[in-house]
Amino acid sequence: MDRPRNPDADEYPESFINLRELEPSPIDTPSDEFKGSYFPSRDTSSALGLSGHSATYYLTQIQKYSSYTFTVFLGFHITNTSILPLLTRSVADSETYLLLTRPFYQSPLTEPLVVVLPLLAHVGSGVALRLYRRNQLTRRNGYEGHEQQRRLRWPMFSGTSLLGYLLLPMVVGHAFLNRGLPLLVEGDSSSVGLGFVSHGFAKQRVVGFAGFSALIAVGVWHFVWGGAHWLGWKPKGIVTGRTDDLERRKWRWYILNALSAGVTGLWMAGGLGVVGRGGATGGWIGRGYDELYNRIPVLGRWM
Repeated sequence: MDRPRNPDADEYPESFINLRELEPSPIDTPSDEFKGSYFPSRDTSSALGLSGHSATYYLTQIQKYSSYTFTVFLGFHITNTSILPLLTRSVADSETYLLLTRPFYQSPLTEPLVVVLPLLAHVGSGVALRLYRRNQLTRRNGYEGHEQQRRLRWPMFSGTSLLGYLLLPMVVGHAFLNRGLPLLVEGDSSSVGLGFVSHGFAKQRVVGFAGFSALIAVGVWHFVWGGAHWLGWKPKGIVTGRTDDLERRKWRWYILNALSAGVTGLWMAGGLGVVGRGGATGGWIGRGYDELYNRIPVLGRWM
């Protein structure tokens, strides 16, 4: 009996292939010369021999852990300039404790490790992150010419980053006044302490209170919200899909701001309420303070 013909076979003869039964046999494995290139392994190491993380990862880690190190100095600083003056209610008595703890963060060895290097690393990594992200945006959008790059917007500042950039000139000015200026004029800053700060408040009360209030407030809000960011406690980190997520974000926002306000109030109570009202220093020590304040660039003529 003849097999019925498939009409499509006549119309499309090239689409049909005669099949035949074959003996099963194993698939040949690739030879050694092709093994390395046929199945390429993923290289996760960078050019520096590090793991395959991006520059953003390493810069973020530097910024994170440098802030942890700088916290050691902040603990000493708020204790000496606020908590101890509040407890002793005296600038002179607080100076004694300041002299006892000063070697822990102002010695030639500890000051660079606890203060200078962490601060430079924190600020430098933050600036480098912005430049790197800007560069990534230009590449992603295909902007090569200078005019095209100028039209591209920079990455937006977060609230914490903006506070940090506002804080930077205040910290530099504060460090110059209490550390740099005495080193330049006297070659040493051992004579500068809480009495020097009180003397400055007595000479320029409005400027002193306004400047230190801004320094403390901006600094504390930056530290608290920055710490919340590293620890994963920021309100925007609550994304669980629950119906009360919005309410929990609000409560966390209230808690962080209340904590910032509380620390700011504590620092101002001791720093401004006690040290700021300590009055001018008399005698040859006071005259030495006057000479230092008069040597402040630009502003010294009004001190």
